Amino acid sequence: MIRHYEKIGLVPSAVRRDSGYRDYSDADVHRLRFIANAHDLGFPIEEIQKLLDLWSDRARASSEVKALAEARAADLGRKADALNAMREALMGLAKTCDGNNRPECPILTHLAS
Repeated sequence: MIRHYEKIGLVPSAVRRDSGYRDYSDADVHRLRFIANAHDLGFPIEEIQKLLDLWSDRARASSEVKALAEARAADLGRKADALNAMREALMGLAKTCDGNNRPECPILTHLAS
């Protein structure tokens, strides 16, 4: 992922040692942790770039950061609702199936309709 982040400009290219290994500064590691934490919270790359820009802008208003977080939370809520609805539908279908050795299966009948 680090190479990908370098390629798309989220992190600057690391200095290379004579051995060819990348050499990251403490600031680089801190930035990578920031990106990983934002990614873990569901932020897409475009929003991570915005967050990085806001993070480095000491004159920024925290309201911008809050707005991004609230929008991401709302999006995750919509996705969670959709996943829960899919789960409930599957559980409902599973209840209609005897799950025995017979070939009749209401789940497959539903999927084929």
